[in-house]
Parts: sequence; C-alpha cells; structure tokens
Amino acid sequence: MTLNETLRSVFAPPHPAGRPFIIGSAVLAVLGAVVSVWLLLAGLLLLAFCFYFFRDPERVAPSRPGVLVAPADGHVVSVMEVAPPEALGLGSAPRWRVATFLSVLDVHVNRAPADGVVTRVAYRAGAFVNASMDKASELNEQNALAIRLTDGRDIAVVQIAGLIARRIVCQVKEGSLVTRGGRFGIIRFGSRTDLYLPPGVLPLVSPGQTMIGGETVMAEL
Repeated sequence: MTLNETLRSVFAPPHPAGRPFIIGSAVLAVLGAVVSVWLLLAGLLLLAFCFYFFRDPERVAPSRPGVLVAPADGHVVSVMEVAPPEALGLGSAPRWRVATFLSVLDVHVNRAPADGVVTRVAYRAGAFVNASMDKASELNEQNALAIRLTDGRDIAVVQIAGLIARRIVCQVKEGSLVTRGGRFGIIRFGSRTDLYLPPGVLPLVSPGQTMIGGETVMAEL
C-alpha cells in the first residue's frame, strides 16, 4: 500500500453507524470548552478515536471471476473444517471456515465475499468472550448470513461480537442482493468475522495472514 493509499484509508469518511458516537464526542468536547480543559481534551481524543475507528475507505474488489474475497479487515486466527451455523440451514457436513479477528485498530466494515443473494439471516444473542478465541464462534453474540452465489452454491458469513464489541449492525435482509466487496454491515469496537466456504472449496489463506476486506482473495471457486 502506497503512502497516498494509507492516508486515504486513515482519513476516510466515517460509516453512518458511527454518527451517534461522533456527535456524542463532539458534544462532550463543546461542554469541555466551557467547563474544563481536561474534559475538552477527553472529548477531542474520543472524537479523533471515533473518526478513526468508524472510517469506511473505498475498496476495489478483484475483477477476475470465481474468487471469494475477505469479508473483513484483520488477521486470520484459524482455518479449520467445521459445520456452518445450524440456523442457516446449510446442513451439518463440515466445510472450511476462515476466521478473521478485527482489533480496534482495523476497519470494521464488513463486505460481501461474492455476488449473490442473501437467503437467510440468523441473529443469536450470546456472550462476549475474546473474539480471537476459537470458542467465540460458539459462545458469542453473532449475526449469520447465508448467501446463494450466482453458480447456485452457498457460503456463510458470520459477524461475531468480541470482548468489547456490543453492537452488530447488518444492513441486508433475506432476499437482498449483494456484490463482491460491497458493504453489508459493521461491528462496533473489536470483533471477528467467519467465512464458510462452499463444500469442496479450499482456502488460500493461512493463520497469521493479514486480510483487506473486499480485496484479499480467500478462495477460488
């Protein structure tokens, strides 16, 4: 990534989900200007953090057909074969799952791995253990999407809350069309995003690799 690309990413406009936090921080800073210089500094620091955390940079998805791209920024914490969430109705046969952990410094906007239609959305309340732990897929609050690809195969994307995250935002519903690299939601303040590949499709990434949501190729169909 060039310096200009890095600057455009850091200073990208915020996602709409961040507006309440940005406005609240700005109000705190204004009050601080009247009440206390320390409150003013706290408000300005919080405002800067919110602008940074909720940044929503533009991404360019690869144009070549038949690839699945990363649904989130972050680093891969596990690649393993497990059954997809039961609530999605995709069967119990194990398939490859790639789990990406997002720290508070990563862009938290979620993006569709491929073109398709959302066939099911399943929200489940749960705990808030550290999202980098494998048990987060079973225990934590999450929102799962089943997406039917244009070739008829199905994938699943699961937004998982983390230790700090307390709010999952999903902007699509059953029947919504999604495009590769297109935004479909955001998770506030540290989280994890799991991608379940179609049966028989192998992942092209390994634990420890850094993902760029909407751009990094995770698998080939």
